[in-house]
Amino acid sequence: MFGIDPTIILIFVLAGVSAGAAAYAVMFNRIEDERTTDRRLDSIKKAETDRTVVKAARDRVTEVAKRRKAVQDSLKELDERQKSKDQHIRKPPLKLMLKQAGLSVTVGRFYLYSAICGLALAVVALIAGAPLWAVPGALVVGGLGLPRWTVIFLRKRRITAFLDELPNALDVIVRSVKSGLPLNDSVRLIASEAREPVRGEFRRIVESQQLGISIPEACMRMQETTPCPEAGFFGIVIQIQSQAGGNLSEALGNLSRVLRDRRKMKAKIQAISMEAKSSAAIIGALPFIVAVLVSVTSPNYLVPLFTTSTGHIILGVSAIWMCVGIFVMRNMINFEI
Repeated sequence: MFGIDPTIILIFVLAGVSAGAAAYAVMFNRIEDERTTDRRLDSIKKAETDRTVVKAARDRVTEVAKRRKAVQDSLKELDERQKSKDQHIRKPPLKLMLKQAGLSVTVGRFYLYSAICGLALAVVALIAGAPLWAVPGALVVGGLGLPRWTVIFLRKRRITAFLDELPNALDVIVRSVKSGLPLNDSVRLIASEAREPVRGEFRRIVESQQLGISIPEACMRMQETTPCPEAGFFGIVIQIQSQAGGNLSEALGNLSRVLRDRRKMKAKIQAISMEAKSSAAIIGALPFIVAVLVSVTSPNYLVPLFTTSTGHIILGVSAIWMCVGIFVMRNMINFEI
């Protein structure tokens, strides 16, 4: 066999390389055009993606701003509604005050009883030999002051009894919910088994539900008849749970614990401020005690205070300053929780 001449092989290699170089030279412009086209397409796609991202971000910002504005408007509306509601609770009309005191007396009958009380007190003042200028004062006190003071006293006593019983009622609801009973049956259980005034308030919830009002709305209305923050807490917990869901038994258990802690704090503050209250009572009663002792030892010593115009002025100014002092001491030892 004859060997292949290396020169021929070299010629074939050079020819192949030359052909490849010629083909590359011919295809170079086309390849470069394709690369330029690909780069342009990539830049266009990237620009479209960037515009889409920017638009999406702008839409998200706009949506967040709309939501923030809607939330602010809702909070403002709720705040105004709560302010008007608080004003209505702090200074309730007479009809609502009678309901808050647990009295089933109409406004007309209350005014009738007030007139009878005023006339009775005026007659007692005449029979007791009071001066004529004191009779209209007794009439005003008996007709306007004494009945309203009685209603305010009954209202405070009812709220205190409600606060004493509400944590126990919440504990019963928590146990009922944990045992599998729905909230409606738990409320009915409290409406039939709890002590007054909690039983009456939960009975109103059951009656409202029978009229088509939802339980959260009926619970929110509880603060109208029992004007205390604890009733508002209960309504808020029920409303939040109905809207957002969650563990109702845990929420009511926490609320019951908070109410008990608030009551303990009130009792602690009352015990701490008892010394100041005793001092205020002693200081307020001291002038009357001294007047009685002086009248016993020297009967004619204080007579000019009641028989002369100067004495009347002194008594009036002293009464005003006593009322101012009692008012200041009461505000100093009165704490809100």
